[in-house]
Amino acid sequence: MPRTYLKKAPGAAKAANGGSPADIPAIVQGVIDAIRAEGDAAVRLYSEKFDKWSPESFRLSDAEIQHAISQVPAQTVADIKEVQANVRAFAVAQRESIKDFEIETAPGVFLGQRNNPINYIGAYIPGGRYPLLASAHMTILTAKVAGVKKVVACTPPAAGKIPNATVAAMHLAGADEIFILGGVQAVAAMAVGTPTVPKVDFIAGPGNAFVAEAKRQLFGEIGIDLFAGPTEVLIVADETADPFMVATDLLSQAEHGPDSPAVLITTSEEIGKRTIELCAELLEGLVTAPVASVSWRDFGEVVLAGGLDEAYAIADEYAYEHVQVLTAQPREALEKMQNFGALFLGPMTCVSYGDKCIGTNHVLPTLGASRYTGGLWVGKYLRTVTYQEVRNTEQSGKLGQLCGRAARVELFEGHARSGDLRAHMYLKDEFDWIKPGAVQQ
Repeated sequence: MPRTYLKKAPGAAKAANGGSPADIPAIVQGVIDAIRAEGDAAVRLYSEKFDKWSPESFRLSDAEIQHAISQVPAQTVADIKEVQANVRAFAVAQRESIKDFEIETAPGVFLGQRNNPINYIGAYIPGGRYPLLASAHMTILTAKVAGVKKVVACTPPAAGKIPNATVAAMHLAGADEIFILGGVQAVAAMAVGTPTVPKVDFIAGPGNAFVAEAKRQLFGEIGIDLFAGPTEVLIVADETADPFMVATDLLSQAEHGPDSPAVLITTSEEIGKRTIELCAELLEGLVTAPVASVSWRDFGEVVLAGGLDEAYAIADEYAYEHVQVLTAQPREALEKMQNFGALFLGPMTCVSYGDKCIGTNHVLPTLGASRYTGGLWVGKYLRTVTYQEVRNTEQSGKLGQLCGRAARVELFEGHARSGDLRAHMYLKDEFDWIKPGAVQQ
């Protein structure tokens, strides 16, 4: 769909492919290969190299965890607990919406479905530029609500020290083991297993380009939540929107990283132009402006739409992670839009609530992935499996006849014979390949 830009991002093409340096895959592959071959020795080597971190044990003891929590302000601990209560309430509702069932499709033919939790998962909680406590709630707590038996959680050190608040969030969320270990070395250690880091079946959690690439390369050997790219925000606004709010909310997400796209699609040229002016003004007093200003300069866009239907259609083309709707009737977006990681409806809601405290999960699809998947939720930690049982001889025989015909069309003679055997046993059908007396009934 043609677009009229009030501000066009010069870095938009780069954002589409993630903007990652070409050598990241090779570096990540080298780390993974070394950890496969050398185990803990390679983990320690890369932790020293990348994080300047080499404690006697990367795994925190119970005493170390309790000491870390004791160093966290009481208000912060209380806030962690309140946020986790919100996340837990929503995750529990999600889990209760997923039902096991059994149906009888014909007399004596029973088909069923069970939702079994993954046994062992790894949670990666980023550090680096920002200590993302909320990722502990989203990955660990949600897994525990799903019924995961064991959660191994890793987070990098903070400037050579244990990140106490993050550890508190990880522990209170239910992590069974906590490692102060970051980057590719953490993801690889959990994926392949070492003498000290347990092997897991699935890894969840956001991270930088190296962490994302490690998850990509290890996918298949383990499960992962999502292929993650830079944080994205898109706001749909009409003439009723407050441009100061629009600018504030765009920049709130631009601070995630210098390649985080922030897009406004508006039906009002006045709102669009004023938002551009206000972003420039607000950046002057924003502590995170060194990051947010680069993101806004290189990846920020303002698009003018001919009407709300066109605005929603353009937004669906972007298929962004976060979509905020600042219009007179924001709930219209629930019917008008399909491609998004999460919707934030109305001026009393904002993307930051989803990131930090409201209770929905903030691990969401980026780089257009919302066209085919949603974000992290309880269901990601469940394996939906089926079972079948036939208790009626006549029905087993009839299924055998059907199976024989269907399989021979596909030239699967062995499959056909499994069906023939039941038709012979229960309906007395005769087959040349079944000799008299061959079957003990």
